[in-house]
Amino acid sequence: MKKTIWLLACTLVLWTCTTTQKAPKTTEEIPELVAETLLDTLVVEGEGMGEDENAEDLSEDTSPKPYTPSRPRINDLLHTRLELSFDWAKEEVMGKASLKFKPYFNPSSVLELDAKGFEIKSVTVAGSKTPLNYTYAEDKLKIQLGRSYNRNEEYGVDIEYIARPKASGGSSAITSNQGLFFINPRKEDPDKPQQIWTQGETEWNSRWFPTIDSPNERCTQEIYVTVDKKFVTLSNGVMVSSTNNPNGTRTDYWKMDLPHAPYLFMLAIGEFAVVKDKWRNIEVNYYVEPAYEADARDIFAHTPEMLEFFSNRLGVNYPWPKYSQVIVRDYVSGAMENTTATIFGDFVQKHKWELIDDYDNQKIVAHELFHHWFGDYVTCESWPNLSMNEGFANYSEYLWFEKKYGRDRADHHLMDEHAGYLGGGGIHPLIHFAVKDKDDMFDAHTYNKGGSILHMLRTYLGDEVFFTALKNYLSQNAFKSVEAHNLRLAMEEVSGEDLNWFFNQWYFAAGHPILNINYSYDEASKEAVVEVEQTQTTDEGTPSVFTLPLKADVYLYGEKKTYDIWMKERKQTFRFPAGSKPDLVNLDGDRALLCESEDNKTEEQLAFQFKTSARFRDRIDAFNRLLEGESELFGKVVEQALDDPYWFIRSQALDNLDEEMLSGKATRLREIAEKDSHSECRAKALSALAAANDPEILGVAKAAFQKDQALAVAASALQIINQKNSTEGLALADQLTSGKDNRAAGPLLEAIAEIYGATGDQKYMSFFEQNMFKVDGPAALSFYDNFQILLSKAEPAALDKAIEKMNSVSMSATHSLWRRFASTRALNSLRNEFKVLAARSRDTATKTSLTTRAESLTKMIESIKENEKNEELIGVYSQLPVVR
Repeated sequence: MKKTIWLLACTLVLWTCTTTQKAPKTTEEIPELVAETLLDTLVVEGEGMGEDENAEDLSEDTSPKPYTPSRPRINDLLHTRLELSFDWAKEEVMGKASLKFKPYFNPSSVLELDAKGFEIKSVTVAGSKTPLNYTYAEDKLKIQLGRSYNRNEEYGVDIEYIARPKASGGSSAITSNQGLFFINPRKEDPDKPQQIWTQGETEWNSRWFPTIDSPNERCTQEIYVTVDKKFVTLSNGVMVSSTNNPNGTRTDYWKMDLPHAPYLFMLAIGEFAVVKDKWRNIEVNYYVEPAYEADARDIFAHTPEMLEFFSNRLGVNYPWPKYSQVIVRDYVSGAMENTTATIFGDFVQKHKWELIDDYDNQKIVAHELFHHWFGDYVTCESWPNLSMNEGFANYSEYLWFEKKYGRDRADHHLMDEHAGYLGGGGIHPLIHFAVKDKDDMFDAHTYNKGGSILHMLRTYLGDEVFFTALKNYLSQNAFKSVEAHNLRLAMEEVSGEDLNWFFNQWYFAAGHPILNINYSYDEASKEAVVEVEQTQTTDEGTPSVFTLPLKADVYLYGEKKTYDIWMKERKQTFRFPAGSKPDLVNLDGDRALLCESEDNKTEEQLAFQFKTSARFRDRIDAFNRLLEGESELFGKVVEQALDDPYWFIRSQALDNLDEEMLSGKATRLREIAEKDSHSECRAKALSALAAANDPEILGVAKAAFQKDQALAVAASALQIINQKNSTEGLALADQLTSGKDNRAAGPLLEAIAEIYGATGDQKYMSFFEQNMFKVDGPAALSFYDNFQILLSKAEPAALDKAIEKMNSVSMSATHSLWRRFASTRALNSLRNEFKVLAARSRDTATKTSLTTRAESLTKMIESIKENEKNEELIGVYSQLPVVR
């Protein structure tokens, strides 16, 4: 599962206008580190500072702790056979389930199944009409088997039923627990396709078929699904047959011969275009809406290459018979790794030109594909162990970026993952047995921290040990359920080390180290000195001392020497031989450690670090700290950053060119605008040229608009053309929206919205209404702001229609966080504008009309706030400005 997560950029945008409330922190205590590392191979001696007189009281809390166990295994589900058809108008599933079991170990005469919201028609002995006694209450179907079966006996039951999937809640990660969804079932929306799709995680597939809905269960499956002939179907495994029926329907038979967990069962039904691909001898298919058929290989870019890479990297070939990917409407999460058939929300459905320099689709494709080893092939035994699925899938994103684009891109991703965890709020163990609700496990601990910990483990053990151990872990636990200890044992078996110290602090304890680092030089002993203190508090189960294997890089006489060190105490001093004061000492030279730190380097040391280090994290940290400190050395660093090998640092340099720095840069900026390998840099170089009043900017912008296919570049060019000649800018915007130029998407929509909003012309209302569901990401903020400008001048009927559409965006969890926030913020601005106009008006009728509209919008915004489930948005909404 790839949950929909705020991007770091979104967080920064939100913080410019408000303060986000953080989720309350948990208070569960975790047993402290119980094992000290057996390895004590310091290259450099560390000097302990003794007891900390200010240290917290670490006395053990003996109160009972909440605990979420794995589901007991009583009956073992072996096979599921489903026969399904649908009543679209009633949103019902008509089903027959034929289930095969045997007792897990002890004899059993009773079978209990999950069946949420069913009408049970009959329960019989499999293959016969012999009825079985049963009770059905509180979503549990309890069947009396008629006799006791032992563990060597198989038995079966047939269940005929009608399922009426209805949601009883949701979470910020999976916004509805309905299980099976009918999209536009009665064809009430002419602009939306009819679809059926499922979302089983965590335990919601039991809304459409009876099962033992638990991650530590697994079985093989067959599904016979009957649909109208116009529809395409997709399910797990391979399609064995497709049979036309006399009544105009068709029955597709899907079969999965390898066992997998019930939450991974899936169905998708719709009028999809199917684009066929292949990896080795395995079928790889892409299911998209027909308008995107030509873009399917770009949407799911590099899928066969990823299959090859992950198979080779893990030493275990992709274990399933096919791999399909499907995009659906109104999806309730980001994507879901249903075995052999991954579902994606339609936010990934884009045209080729929208995907230039796009990394988001690639990381989501990699994430869900990697789950087919970690999650589907080897599955967490309980939801508190969810990071055994999601931590690995999260880390696949790093592995893919590292392979495809190099270490800088991978480390850039790791930096964002660290920021997502550190800014996520709340502290609890990664393996979170005290979780109150299983759906609360989908957070930045399970994902970001889980992946980051795997990177630390890989960095410590080395690639050969790490990946050999992963191969063994997968092979030893194939088609089984696991917990974190299974991974530890696999790593220990290969490495020969006791790794309890690592797993206890990172998997079973809470929090992370917070470091204060100071540097000095001892002239008498000719040693560089590094003093490190761990300052994290321990009141939430965080260890007072993390055991940290680190690398320290000492730069002296134009060379770098690396020392392996261990930190095992609250305060520790490390000394390194140095004939003179080093240019730089850099702790955590691999930049793998998940921590917060106060790294007290001088401006000169930071400038040296930027110029010298091969690590992206070192360079960007130095850049940002010199910027924040308004250092006199920053100008020189920006000059160097314009030629950095990694695009993001070049992009940051372009953002920070002041008037003095721009002077004399026209030739270099034109070169970047025309030739830089990354579109973001080309777009920003155009903006920098405009800011520098380059006399050639209009010609450069026109050329870029015509030739550069990247939307960010075309948008920047259009904005510049409009600034220089608004008539020409408006004409180009009209050209883009007339259908003559099909690039009107993403950043270009934002640029067009700015142009149309500035005109105040009501004829452009239709542009905003047609695209308000399409725009997303940061562009949505400006788009909806400009829509609001036009709305404030709209006729009452048009205004009411548009407000209702915006309300539908804000109220629907199927819309992205960006879009919901942009829409609600625009409604709030409109409400405030009506209040101000009412206060200024001297006409009684006008004042009354404006006041009534403002009051109506106030009620609407309050309803939006009450409806919202996402904690980040709830916090932001509480801070929206209100005119009194």
